[in-house]
Amino acid sequence: MSSKPTIVWTKIDEAPALATYSFYPIVKKFVSKAGVDVRLSDISLAGRVLAAMGKAEDELAKLGELVLKPEANIIKLPNISASVVQLKECIAELQKQGYDIPDYPENPQTEEEKQIAARYATCLGSAVNPVLRQGNSDRRSALAVKRYAQKHPHRLKPFAENCQARVAHMNGDGDFYANEQSVIIPKAQTVSIKLNGKTLKEIEAETDEVLDATFMSAKKLRAFYEKTIEEAKEKDLIWSLHLKATMMKVSDPIMFGHAVEIFFKDVFDKYGDELAKLGVNPNLGLVDLYDKLKNSDKGAEIEQAIKDTILNAKPDLAMVNSDKLETNLDAPNLVIVDASMPVVIREGGKQWDKNGEARETLAVIPDASYGYFYEAMMEDCKKNGQFDVTTMGRVSNVGLMARKAEEYGSHPTTFEVPEDGVMEVVGESGEVLMRHEVEKGDIWRLVRAKDDAIRDWVRLAVERARIEGVPAVFWLDEKRAHDANMIKLVKKYLAEHDTTGLELPIMDVATATYYTNERARAGLDTISVTGNVLRDYLTDMYPILELGTSAKMLSIVPLLKGGGLFETGAGGSAPKHVDQFLSEGHLRWDSLGEFLALAESLRMEYMKHDDAKIGAMAEALDKANEAYLENDKAPSRKCCEPDNKASHYWLARYWAEALSTQTADPALAEEFTPVADELAKNEAKILEELLAVEGNAQDIGGYYHPDDLKAEAAMRPSKTFNEIIDRI
Repeated sequence: MSSKPTIVWTKIDEAPALATYSFYPIVKKFVSKAGVDVRLSDISLAGRVLAAMGKAEDELAKLGELVLKPEANIIKLPNISASVVQLKECIAELQKQGYDIPDYPENPQTEEEKQIAARYATCLGSAVNPVLRQGNSDRRSALAVKRYAQKHPHRLKPFAENCQARVAHMNGDGDFYANEQSVIIPKAQTVSIKLNGKTLKEIEAETDEVLDATFMSAKKLRAFYEKTIEEAKEKDLIWSLHLKATMMKVSDPIMFGHAVEIFFKDVFDKYGDELAKLGVNPNLGLVDLYDKLKNSDKGAEIEQAIKDTILNAKPDLAMVNSDKLETNLDAPNLVIVDASMPVVIREGGKQWDKNGEARETLAVIPDASYGYFYEAMMEDCKKNGQFDVTTMGRVSNVGLMARKAEEYGSHPTTFEVPEDGVMEVVGESGEVLMRHEVEKGDIWRLVRAKDDAIRDWVRLAVERARIEGVPAVFWLDEKRAHDANMIKLVKKYLAEHDTTGLELPIMDVATATYYTNERARAGLDTISVTGNVLRDYLTDMYPILELGTSAKMLSIVPLLKGGGLFETGAGGSAPKHVDQFLSEGHLRWDSLGEFLALAESLRMEYMKHDDAKIGAMAEALDKANEAYLENDKAPSRKCCEPDNKASHYWLARYWAEALSTQTADPALAEEFTPVADELAKNEAKILEELLAVEGNAQDIGGYYHPDDLKAEAAMRPSKTFNEIIDRI
């Protein structure tokens, strides 16, 4: 890192990566005038794959070291949490580009294949977030963004008076919720995970660390799927599965695979031997199955049987793309619960069927731990109607995220049980801390939460409650083993703070949902204080209802060692944005999340250094962001109208204008006055040059690993604009 204040801007994937080619040069030039460096760090899926194979520097590992230092200042854009399907596509693209890397071995047999699989496994799922999130989460909407949403409300579709849509979960019958056990480790020690006495893994547990162990019964999961399919058939509902098979890269793909086998049971019963011979893995979805069928004499017959099931069987299966007959079960990365369920609520309990019609759905979310939240959201809206966007209160979040907290850090300690028996968590003195009787195929996992992360989470909740003056609700269920221990610790650590006058209730998930929704409908703000997964789910649900998107949320991670990580919103729709850009040259990605994150990043440097130039730069960006919103300069969704590239022009112009008129630093005002004048004077020419490329297909040299020169040329097509920026 430079001795100067330095911001690390992450180079990632898909739509936000394309936007970076346009916006990053603007950022670098502007903030350099305040003595701030900005540098790129490639933690894209392709970058991580190349690093894993020794073909590139391991930028993620470097950032993992940086977040443990007080000078850390990282702007983290949304990255791909890769499924196996995406990983294989990325590898194939890199191989085509000339990189000498091996194929991904789906069923490694030799020692070499096992080593290759292990290296590639580091790129799957939530590989990035647990490394960088060495602090807890503070997510909220900026007031300017909230006011804009209220003035320009998006549409939430009404629920029918007799709406039959509902959320189905296992209700504590054999799921993770029901089987959870939890202990607080009294002293640092080595803890072993054993199956029938054989050690599967050892971990180093810290003093006062919370350890949980639980499992999902495969038999009961499959029975649950069968029951919900019958219910959807009887009630004429669409059947839809909602999991997090990208982030929960071990457990949820297995749960996804069971759903594929159950929904297409007749196909698997009839052609099971052939599918097994082909090496079909249902965990990878129908897309992978179709690919394997190319090597079978029965391929066309089996594919037709699958399509007949989709077209004719009852119930109807939810579609991702009805025109392409792309289903809810095509690939595990296509339907991510935190992105998909807010859409179900937004659409009045509906999803799309094979004919492209929106119909009420039975939304299947197996584990009750989170099913309770979505069930309560659905039932509340069925009873009370949609929210009023123009008056709805804000729901912000303080999330326990630091040091790989809870489920999102459980990948190394999650197992598909290979044989019937007993799973045990054993302390170093031989005592059994937790014990489960399991069957072959069950999904067992150990989950961890460190004491210093929990203490900081409680501290942050008290701080935000004091600043905002609204209730901060701890979403903890005393009937869940983990939460029962967390309630003890929350009460213990709250006593370390002055909580006079603060409302800090503890509520189970369903009660907290109804309480929060009632306040939101009354126009009152509430802070949700949650664990890691609920943090993820709530900070998509409420922003999508409040603002139309979660990408416009402030997402600040005050790092435990004093630095800051500033996340820029969700990238769930990014693939569709890229498809449109490649075919039409139009990128509808809204970079407002990046604009807001940069302002907070600069503000942190100002507070650390008390540097007037940096303070002026941050304040001017705040004003630019307000102007961007007030003047409605977000990208259009339609081709041949101003897109992401044009939005960067407007942000740069408003920023320069604000800098030219501020009085805190006269030198900055003098520096940016001609820039503001040039940008204003050349408005028509710049917009004409930007729009000239609209409607034309773009070649950027790759989806996962674009050619930088081609991508930058595609995203910076205005010679006039580029020259003004480059002269700063």
